[in-house]
Amino acid sequence: MRVLGVFIFTCLLFQTDTLKELSELNAHQQQNTQQLLLPSKPEQNPGADSVQKICFFSLVENSHSKDIPDPILEKHTDKKTDKQTGAILDGETNSDPDSDSDPQPTKEPSKPELESHNVLLATSKPKPTKRTSESSDDDSLVITQCRHQNYTRLSCAKVFCPPWRRCIAGQCVCKMPYKCPRQDYHACTLDRSEYYSMCQAKAISCRSNKPVFSHISTTCRAEEKVEVTVQDSGSHKVVMINTRLGKMFVCGSDWNMAAANVVCRNPLNVDRGAAAVSKTKYRILNKDTEWPTKCMSVRCTGSELSLAECTIYNPQPITENTVATAKCYNEPKGECKKFLCVNGKCLNKGKPCDGVDDCGDNSDEMCCQRCDKESEAFHCKSDVCIPRHAVRDGIRDCLGGEDELDEKDKPVENNLQDLFSDPMSEIRRIRSSAESQLECGIPNMEYEYKQEDDATSHLRRKRLVGGEEALPTQIQWQVAIQDEGSIHCGGAYLGGCWVLTAAHCVRPKPKSYRIKISLWKKHRKQSTTDSIPVKNIIIHHEYDAQTYANDIALVQLEELNLSDKCMQDNPAVRAVCVPWSTQQFQPNDTCTISGWGRNREGMSQATLKWANVTIIGDCKNYYKDRFLPGMECAGDLEGKVDSCQGDSGGPLVCKDASGVSYVWGIVSWGDKCGQANYPGVYTKVAHYFDWIRFHTGWAAVTKYNQ
Repeated sequence: MRVLGVFIFTCLLFQTDTLKELSELNAHQQQNTQQLLLPSKPEQNPGADSVQKICFFSLVENSHSKDIPDPILEKHTDKKTDKQTGAILDGETNSDPDSDSDPQPTKEPSKPELESHNVLLATSKPKPTKRTSESSDDDSLVITQCRHQNYTRLSCAKVFCPPWRRCIAGQCVCKMPYKCPRQDYHACTLDRSEYYSMCQAKAISCRSNKPVFSHISTTCRAEEKVEVTVQDSGSHKVVMINTRLGKMFVCGSDWNMAAANVVCRNPLNVDRGAAAVSKTKYRILNKDTEWPTKCMSVRCTGSELSLAECTIYNPQPITENTVATAKCYNEPKGECKKFLCVNGKCLNKGKPCDGVDDCGDNSDEMCCQRCDKESEAFHCKSDVCIPRHAVRDGIRDCLGGEDELDEKDKPVENNLQDLFSDPMSEIRRIRSSAESQLECGIPNMEYEYKQEDDATSHLRRKRLVGGEEALPTQIQWQVAIQDEGSIHCGGAYLGGCWVLTAAHCVRPKPKSYRIKISLWKKHRKQSTTDSIPVKNIIIHHEYDAQTYANDIALVQLEELNLSDKCMQDNPAVRAVCVPWSTQQFQPNDTCTISGWGRNREGMSQATLKWANVTIIGDCKNYYKDRFLPGMECAGDLEGKVDSCQGDSGGPLVCKDASGVSYVWGIVSWGDKCGQANYPGVYTKVAHYFDWIRFHTGWAAVTKYNQ
């Protein structure tokens, strides 16, 4: 006890002296802090509590002080802003895997208040952290939330699959070679084999991930083979192409990162491609080697397995005195101070959103809110940047086809001088052939604006919650679902024997239903109207009648006798296209709804109506947890336009830049029809593309990526 008393007395003396020193220090620091940053506050003495904890810890070994949050640190912590919504994001980790918000590091526990005087130092000089892929130079181009999805050139939510791949579950996967169409030429391979199309040769190399294709010919002679080699010259790896014209360099003038990535991929077997665009002067090459005196230019997309698959053109004498060399990327995966590609490559050179595949997987071009001005790259609505030479080249690269529209102010010259080999023309031919197999989304214009034969009532446009009466055969994919004689729901005709509607509109009793096509007035047939029996009803296996989750169903029509068709040819009926990507249309896009719904007073309408609506983002703001994945909002937040009860199952149709219409949504549910801040909720059809394709088959609904 005597020893304990002496120890306590010593602690008290030490505490008194320490308190005096800390009090003076605190007063001085507090004065400076208040002048620089902090608001005035009652004087505190953090030292006393801390010294007491030290003495108490000496007596009670297992006691621990609890960290106290510092309100000043919290007040002055910078908050990030969501680039798309403008919402402020707090500094905590977002635990929702479906959220598009930036994942932020979990905030570290604040330190005891003894250290609160270091707040200026802590905020002005934070601890070093591992840099992410977005640098300050790229923030204005790259969409951070999008990058978390790890999109690459094989993400068919963003891009088209090449003809030797097909879109399954959002990814371009290798197609079986026999699925490729036959062409009237031979695709010659490096081992002198022959295939009936470039698509077949590429499908084989797709599965092995090794180059097979050499060139297009009718003979496939050995001397025609196109082979790429890399030869050492001191510290340089010089790229050469051997063709029927002989061995030539690749010209340095048109050499870019996309082509360099291809060479590093093969023949040098470096998966992540090139480290930089490298070239060297012809005159400094090894004098002891007999080098070619000519070079050829190449143009690649970056996805090729060999330069033989690129466009090769303009054989010429080496006058500009530079030749292409290969410098491949061999850095280990780790910290990246600039742009981090999905494949782990760090872009220390090159930049994202310039239309050039610098990464080797094109991930640097997949999430761009705009394209780099100096590059003159073309910006697709799906936020993908493509090179300027891909515009109006006859191959649709943007999901909406806007790259193939006329731009009078920016003409594009794609004619390459002295074309030697052009595999892109074969890709163009294959895609054109495949995409012509299915016709959808284009109405019969002769019938779209056709007036009613024996009435003039259409001249008076009647409003329906912001809508207008349709012309008799205007909306040619609209169908009515007749349930035991009554029409309560609509649907969209997909072509063949298939109709798309809402799950809550139907029951698994096909005999109870008939599908009416080209119906204008509910209780009156037109000359083009037909009524078709139902063969089968397929309701989504995860449909929830309480929450309207997965509110989607397919109706299969009964075939005609001795035929695989379900209806006679009808000039007033056309199929609407099925979207395969949730990126095809974006918030603020204008689309069209149609149906025989009710007006604002709840009165049933006998005549088909239509209205323009706007896709609305962030619908959780209006419906909270009731808004689920696979749903889409559209309407007018002022309540001027909306779909109403009785429109259920009807189509929300959006038209892309090339004029093709897609059934983007199915009328599902909503609150307070036509009132402000209660937009209509639709089943987002693109979310269910794989489910639809599984039941209908590829040919029925797939125009692209098949």
